[in-house]
Amino acid sequence: MLTVVSDTHSQAGHTLSGRTLEAVCEAERVIHAGDFITSSALEAFQNEAARLDAVYGNVDESEVRERLPEARTIEWNGLRIAVTHRRNGGQTGLAMFGRERGADIVISGHSHKPGVTRTEDLTLLNPGSHAQPRGNRPGHAELEGVEEGIRGRLREPDGTVFEEFIL
Repeated sequence: MLTVVSDTHSQAGHTLSGRTLEAVCEAERVIHAGDFITSSALEAFQNEAARLDAVYGNVDESEVRERLPEARTIEWNGLRIAVTHRRNGGQTGLAMFGRERGADIVISGHSHKPGVTRTEDLTLLNPGSHAQPRGNRPGHAELEGVEEGIRGRLREPDGTVFEEFIL
């Protein structure tokens, strides 16, 4: 399983709870799309995750920015995944970023609004924020390989699934 989180906005610790904490601990890999804020929040995620692939966000302190890239591309279960916190140009900018990297899916954060958007050639995924939803549903994403491809779920920390998708 691949777990996707973003926008922790913590001065200390990971602020994980409920199903979000379970998903991070159970995942073979965790993607964090930025805005840890402090290195102690980053380290708390590193301590919970078997493998953490993260980028820095716009409010991350310099210590976090020195340790993480602004963007990265990873391969997982046959998918090419481009990760960034945000891109100018909204969905068009994110799609261009993904195309430049030959991605199947672009993972981003920043808006705190969980959602999945399909473009003509790739999928945009924002897991939302498990910690500070800012008027949106609190959320994270879980992806797993199934017979039909990759099944994704957006979930609240209490475990409620509020969107499902197949890649």
